[in-house]
Amino acid sequence: MAKEPAPVDAAPKKGGGVMRLIKLLLGSAVLVGAGFGGGYFYFANPLSPAQDMLRLIDPKEEAAAEADAHATDGEGEAAPKKLPKPVPEQELFVTSYYSFPDALTSNLKDSRRFLQVQVGVSTQYDAQVITNVTTHTPALMSDMLAVISTFTEEDLAGTEGRAKLAAALQAAINKRLEKVEGFGGIEDVFFPSFVLQ
Repeated sequence: MAKEPAPVDAAPKKGGGVMRLIKLLLGSAVLVGAGFGGGYFYFANPLSPAQDMLRLIDPKEEAAAEADAHATDGEGEAAPKKLPKPVPEQELFVTSYYSFPDALTSNLKDSRRFLQVQVGVSTQYDAQVITNVTTHTPALMSDMLAVISTFTEEDLAGTEGRAKLAAALQAAINKRLEKVEGFGGIEDVFFPSFVLQ
């Protein structure tokens, strides 16, 4: 006789589905906890990135930051705080510079030597002064050559001689600008290059 097949249970086992649900809930809880932990670690740092970098570079800054953080701890007394140093309210002006495009080369008075110099100027007035200088560059360079040719080798010796030449060039530049524009405005003259040959 043939054996009858064993009856197949139509209902699935209940234990396997419950275990899977528990594992899913535990995994979700771990991920949520990791998210909260990462957020706390990232956002709990009260220092800005710049302050944090200074703390890493200078250990004194770290001690000062910790002292400030714990200043109100203890018995409720507030620790003395650093007061900012008062800065005098002084109006500051922006200095504008201009360097003439070509070096000036001129013979010196009573000498076979010559001076080759690069000239730069500065002003604290508005940009119109520099615009005036660039507009009248050929005339200004001619005036500067005339001034340089009045100096001797002895006149240009040392830093005092260069300062005298700078003052003379400043006066010549301002005189020309006052003549053609009505206002000079050049406050200083510099020599980025100064060669006496």
